[in-house]
Amino acid sequence: MKSREIREDFQRFFEEHGHQRVPSAPVVPRDDPTLYFTNAGMNQFKDVFLGLGRREYTRAVDTQKCLRVSGKHNDLEEVGPSPRHHTFFEMLGNWSFGDYFKREAISWAWELLTRRWKIDKGRLWATVFEGDPGSGLEPDEEAEGLWGECADLLPGRLVRLPAEDNFWEMGASGPCGPCSEVHYYLGDDPAQQSLEGLLAGGEDYTEIWNLVFIQYNRDETGALHLLPAKHVDTGMGLERMASVLQGARNNYDTDVFKPLISRVAELCGKEPEGEARIAMRVIADHVRSLTFAIADGALPANDGRGYVLRRLLRRAARYGRQLELHQPFLHRLTGAVVDQLGEAFPEIAAKQSHIALVLRAEEESFGKTLDRGLEIFERLSQQGQLSGEDAFQLYDTYGFPLDLTELMARERGLSVDRAGFEAALEEQRQRARQAGRGQFKAREGVEDALPGPHSLFVGYAELETDSQVVRAEVDEEGQVRLFLDQTPFYAESGGQVGDQGLVEGEGFAVQVEDTIKARGGYLHLGRLLAGQPADLQGRVRARVDAQARLAAARNHTTTHLLHEALRRVLGEHVAQMGSLVTPQRLRFDFSHFAALEPGQLREVSGIVNEQIRADLEVSTFEEDLAQAKKLGAQALFGEKYEQRVRVVRIGDFSLELCGGTHVRSTGQIGAFELLAEGGIAAGTRRAEGLTGAGAEAAGWQQRQVLERLGELLNTPSPQLPEKVEAVLVRQRELERALAEMRQRLAAVEVVEWVAAAQEVEGIKVVVRRVENGQATALQALGDGLRARLGSGVGVLGAVAQGKVSLLAVVTDDLIKGRGLKAGDLVRQVAQLAGGSGGGKPHMAQAGAKDPGLLDQALAGVPEIVRRQLDR
Repeated sequence: MKSREIREDFQRFFEEHGHQRVPSAPVVPRDDPTLYFTNAGMNQFKDVFLGLGRREYTRAVDTQKCLRVSGKHNDLEEVGPSPRHHTFFEMLGNWSFGDYFKREAISWAWELLTRRWKIDKGRLWATVFEGDPGSGLEPDEEAEGLWGECADLLPGRLVRLPAEDNFWEMGASGPCGPCSEVHYYLGDDPAQQSLEGLLAGGEDYTEIWNLVFIQYNRDETGALHLLPAKHVDTGMGLERMASVLQGARNNYDTDVFKPLISRVAELCGKEPEGEARIAMRVIADHVRSLTFAIADGALPANDGRGYVLRRLLRRAARYGRQLELHQPFLHRLTGAVVDQLGEAFPEIAAKQSHIALVLRAEEESFGKTLDRGLEIFERLSQQGQLSGEDAFQLYDTYGFPLDLTELMARERGLSVDRAGFEAALEEQRQRARQAGRGQFKAREGVEDALPGPHSLFVGYAELETDSQVVRAEVDEEGQVRLFLDQTPFYAESGGQVGDQGLVEGEGFAVQVEDTIKARGGYLHLGRLLAGQPADLQGRVRARVDAQARLAAARNHTTTHLLHEALRRVLGEHVAQMGSLVTPQRLRFDFSHFAALEPGQLREVSGIVNEQIRADLEVSTFEEDLAQAKKLGAQALFGEKYEQRVRVVRIGDFSLELCGGTHVRSTGQIGAFELLAEGGIAAGTRRAEGLTGAGAEAAGWQQRQVLERLGELLNTPSPQLPEKVEAVLVRQRELERALAEMRQRLAAVEVVEWVAAAQEVEGIKVVVRRVENGQATALQALGDGLRARLGSGVGVLGAVAQGKVSLLAVVTDDLIKGRGLKAGDLVRQVAQLAGGSGGGKPHMAQAGAKDPGLLDQALAGVPEIVRRQLDR
């Protein structure tokens, strides 16, 4: 069977048994702050297992796209050498939410494997949970008995295994339960199968299906309690099953990977054998991960999940160098990925041009430093173990992730001082951790769902309503946390901030400062204006700040107008990548690879304001997701939607899936002012703007600025550009004249420096701290010093804008005769001031962050020169 047939037949089989086929969740989770990437099929149903959500169906089947390249589930180092580990894979799964349980799961699994797919049952093994006396858990005799009753496994092929193998847990607490795994023997001789071989976990055995029976909940003390509703969660790796059904011992030898590996071979002109085979496998794996992650909205960056993508891309690019692929090539592989998987996952086909553009731009950027970094690595590796400072230099200057440096070191039998690297990187790591906490911080405990119905949202139609307090708390800082049975307050989601307003009850009043989704409902955060915490109960009047809501609605509707205007001006490749909607302003992130020209900015702004003046009707309706997409509704890049969605229509101009609040007609917006547009990541631009009174105020502010500039320059506003240009020309002339004067003075100083040079083992050594104003002329000074020295070494240091600049020069005779190199010299001097750098043997530059250490670093030059001479 071909892989696409396996995927389709698996889902069709369970549809025949009453399951609802559901789409894969994005690989970039939108509502789970604990994950960088979706790494298992259960992720999109986590809220159901935790009791925070529900579905309209109780049986489901899907194929989930998964990435395992960070955190606990990280298969990165196994990719390539291992026949069955990948960073991206598909997880086929069937699910029961309080419906069927072990009997059906086991019997259907056996039916599909042995009767429908005709897998040789003589090669199959099954495992069950052996029990855990320490947790008070008995062996899973129910599953054990059902395997004997529902499947005709060969004698001795049913094995009990401990909790570490056969008891699944979501986390330290929460839903959990025993599991039952199906294993397949890949070896050449079925007669050689043995229990010892299975337990050893060699390459002759592979797990092909895991059936998880979620029947307990582990509380915070570690105690287990039976769940009132029992669930089934199964996972089958498509790539592994393809190897079984296609008779391949290696996943890379199946039709999942062979077309992609063939395309890599075509690009490099090499056969997939020997060392080239590993490189091609890694590239094929990594480009699949990159394709899906970028399609779902992730982008390469310097922290968070973006850095994970950057590491993948740079590893793949480096393996490309092993295949003599020195020009960007990863973007040329996206077509092969789309050909293989675009039918099952149409989002990658729809975003193919965007994915290719992101990959090309990122690889071009890295390519500028990759070859130079590889040269530096070759030189450093000749010294034996790589120091932490060496690894940090490769990271900081050439963009080599530590795991890439470690990989290259392992290939040469070397090690890397990881502790030293971490010490050198600590300051950046602190910043990255802070950024990560801000981006992924959970706003609630997942186990804190409130029981019973509450938080009915009525705010689309009403801004004021009578409600009942369901729960109220006041924390140590005096913040009120309030849940109501029904609420007009919009909770932060879809880029729109939560509503503010007032909740008044018998003897108390709460100023609501924010509204968020939490604990399975809408949480109102605020402070007491009147009353005591004990008063927070009973009937209340909930009132949204109408002016703030209308201002946010103006901005939200404008983001829809802006989205469509950008698509019409720039092309249909434009997609929303994110947004921020507040009462004060709007921000809209979109996919595009070049800065907008002034004419394009005017055109986009003009289209938006034209639609505002047209006073188009804004209407909303609910529709099935598939039908809404057929109607042409635009969706947020990578967002996961329910089967039933809310659609916002703006006349005949715009149609989008959206749960936010909007004006009734575009005329209520008043006006739109496009404040700024710029790049925020490879392939992603950001537009910022104002509407209504904010747009009017911005216009007046700009007018006042122009009037003030006119006064200062004694020039009418229409003539300001020409006047400013003339002033800048004159300034540049004066700066050139000043630079020339400084160079003349420096030439005189250089003569004095050489005359006062000290000698180190018979070599003239000039060490000077340059005045601040001369820091930008260091290179010219270095050229002059090197020429004047005749034979010698010079090191210059300066401080400019709080940063240290260093430059070293060495004359040719000392490079050839004594082995002195400016790059080595300046790097060691810079390290004394907490910096790094390097360069060519005759001249090299470096930087450092601590000006207070510059004098100490310069004082160390003679000793550094002496050490280099003594090597």
